[in-house]
Amino acid sequence: MSTIFKSGFLLLSLMLILGFGNNNLQKEKTILTKLKSPPKVGEIAPDINLPSVDRTVSYKLSDLRGKLVLVNFWASLFAPCRFENPNIVKAYNHYKDKNFVNAKGFTIYSVSLDLNEENWKNAIIKDKLSWPYQVSDLKGYDSKVAAAYGVRSIPYNYLIDGDGKVLAINLRGAQLSKTIEKYLK
Repeated sequence: MSTIFKSGFLLLSLMLILGFGNNNLQKEKTILTKLKSPPKVGEIAPDINLPSVDRTVSYKLSDLRGKLVLVNFWASLFAPCRFENPNIVKAYNHYKDKNFVNAKGFTIYSVSLDLNEENWKNAIIKDKLSWPYQVSDLKGYDSKVAAAYGVRSIPYNYLIDGDGKVLAINLRGAQLSKTIEKYLK
């Protein structure tokens, strides 16, 4: 009888460990189905509303409708981001006053995945990131915005047209300017 008792106890313990007998598994499935997939080319980009670098205002991505926008995810302490910044600065300076097929002007909406505000501010100054739309929740990879956009590594970006539709994803180096050129009037 003691062998049956031990077997039953072992089976019950195993069932509890694996999630049987409770609804945790169902809860996890529900959470996963509620998560949306990141935006794809041709889809409308999800809105973002995050505080600015000086923390006095928040900027909404949707307020930039009518412009060609590069939504750029980066962090100050990640070398590949810092190496890519000169390309982004060059594109901004060259295209900011141009007209496009579906947009007037070009700007950048930089979403920092930094955790440290001072590091972020210093990198903006050092890399000469002169556009006004520098935002962050200072939550790093725990940022809900990064999750909504499917950001798993940085730098990562989305090129968005004047209607908020995604035109291209993850453009780097010369590819950024080459893609922007396609949409010039």
